[in-house]
Amino acid sequence: MSQLPACPQCESPYAYADGAMLICPECAYEWSPNEPITESGKTYRDANGNELQDGDTVTVIKDLKVKGSSLVVKVGTKVKNIRLTDEGDHDIDCKIDGIGPMKLKTEFVKKA
Repeated sequence: MSQLPACPQCESPYAYADGAMLICPECAYEWSPNEPITESGKTYRDANGNELQDGDTVTVIKDLKVKGSSLVVKVGTKVKNIRLTDEGDHDIDCKIDGIGPMKLKTEFVKKA
């Protein structure tokens, strides 16, 4: 029997296979052994399913209101040099020209 890899999220050695997926019984994390994994153990995908990486350029696919101000990030705004994070519900740290530093969700961007 082949040795299964440890869980990329909690490093538990008790992962087991369920079909094509691997599952950790300790933290309930599921992952595909063929899918590339980031350092945090999470893959980031845009609204179209393309994998995102640090330094990518993305385009906003929906008008986004900026909380606490009257500014709006318009559809089609290009955001260069994104940084992927695992903090809170927002996955992308970036700086948008004319607005400043922001956090975005991957579901509202597509890879440019």
